[in-house]
Amino acid sequence: MRQVSCPPYQGPCPIKVLALSRLSWAELQREDYCPMKKILNTREIQEIIPHRYPFLMVDRILEVVSGEKAVGIKNVSINEPFFQGHFPGNPVMPGVLIVEAMAQVGAVALLSRDEFKGKLALFRGIDKLRFREVVRPGDMLTIEVNLTGLKGVVGRGKGRAWVGEKLAASGELIFALAEREAGE
Repeated sequence: MRQVSCPPYQGPCPIKVLALSRLSWAELQREDYCPMKKILNTREIQEIIPHRYPFLMVDRILEVVSGEKAVGIKNVSINEPFFQGHFPGNPVMPGVLIVEAMAQVGAVALLSRDEFKGKLALFRGIDKLRFREVVRPGDMLTIEVNLTGLKGVVGRGKGRAWVGEKLAASGELIFALAEREAGE
């Protein structure tokens, strides 16, 4: 396995090693690149999308290319309310919530464009979705969404979610832009 140095760790960066499958070697070697650097925290995410606890499924955004792509993290905790019933004694993050986390990361990418600030991104559909790994309490879900097109108010994006180096879910997300109602 390639070793990637990271100044905060004074040696190999555990997060950069996991990121090797998703980033080029040149990107990881940049001195200014550190995936532990907080790009957007939950407060800043909530300034872009309207989701709040218990339905905010993104803890941090690591990278945003406005209108093109975003990479976010969901730290999966046993304290999540859905684990009380899904499933007692064998907690598994529901697949629909993994998809929701992908949609929220995609919404951050889209709504960070100046012309879309203050709008809503609504789900219109999901295509070619596959779940490949179970997500459990203690896992860190890394989510990447690349926006692939926007025609009028309807757009598409490709979402992928990993636990470590294992792809947990992937699929195409279809969304529509809408105006927020007063008070939202």
